[in-house]
Amino acid sequence: MDMRPLGNTDLRVSNLCLGSMQFGWTTDEHSAFRVLDAYVAAGGNFIDTADIYSRWSPGNPGGVAEEIIGRWMRQRGNRGRLVIATKVRGEMWEGADGEGLGRAHMERAVEDSLRRLQVETIDLYQCHWPDEKTPIEETLTVFGELIRAGKVRHIGASNYSAAQLDDALRAGAGHALPRFETLQPHYNLVHRSEYEAALAEVCGREGIGVIPYSPLAGGFLTGKYRRDAPLPESQRAGRAKEHMTDAGFGVVDALTRVAAGRGTTVAAVALAWELAKPAVTAPIIGANTPQQLADLLPAADLRLTAAEVSALDAASASF
Repeated sequence: MDMRPLGNTDLRVSNLCLGSMQFGWTTDEHSAFRVLDAYVAAGGNFIDTADIYSRWSPGNPGGVAEEIIGRWMRQRGNRGRLVIATKVRGEMWEGADGEGLGRAHMERAVEDSLRRLQVETIDLYQCHWPDEKTPIEETLTVFGELIRAGKVRHIGASNYSAAQLDDALRAGAGHALPRFETLQPHYNLVHRSEYEAALAEVCGREGIGVIPYSPLAGGFLTGKYRRDAPLPESQRAGRAKEHMTDAGFGVVDALTRVAAGRGTTVAAVALAWELAKPAVTAPIIGANTPQQLADLLPAADLRLTAAEVSALDAASASF
């Protein structure tokens, strides 16, 4: 994999980031270890998680994905070779401070994440989504204290609008507080406008590293969903249904043509399209098995031509 600078930080990360939302949900610990091993063996070093993964799953209290990653790193002894990103914001316990980006929640949540991950420092600590009830200055002040204490290296944002991101950057600059160095937007070939309309300009102007989530649209852009075919057995199949329109399948058709010409997978082409976009550092990929991961890894070395990118842009223009 290519190693790229992560925004304006001193970190260098692989151009595919391994997400972990499925760990402890659709992937048990043994399978998660196998996926993590395969990712690292392929040259990956960038792992993204969140404290709430995956509280929506029955019997999952949250923090399970962090715990799995922590046990894997301890067993493999490879912490020093990895860049670990996690997130804070979601509800993790009952009470007024059980969620949010206020001081009380953040100070407790970071200690819990450090313990679960079995690390002394989180390389990238991200706001999972904005907290309109808490002044951004308070959030950035706490982040600054965590950085000075050595518990966090750099900070990032996820699910922020262009206006919210701009406000946070101005607040940081105006009060000598740390700034967001990364953004996790929802971005893929069938979900373009949310990022491209304004966020792309802010990130490019500010040198913010972009690490998009859902780059394969819940599996829709892998090519496994076809017109007039039954849905495959998958807990995520419902998420792909919203894209099953003539326009959506037109994007899959365009991906299929490029993939056939290149002798690679449809998913790899979808990821390579994102990697060709300015400011995008590393799409966040997920896999339940090493076999699923193998379909995605060719994207790391796939360079689309300008004509191929233009064809995919045209096919997805309505999104």
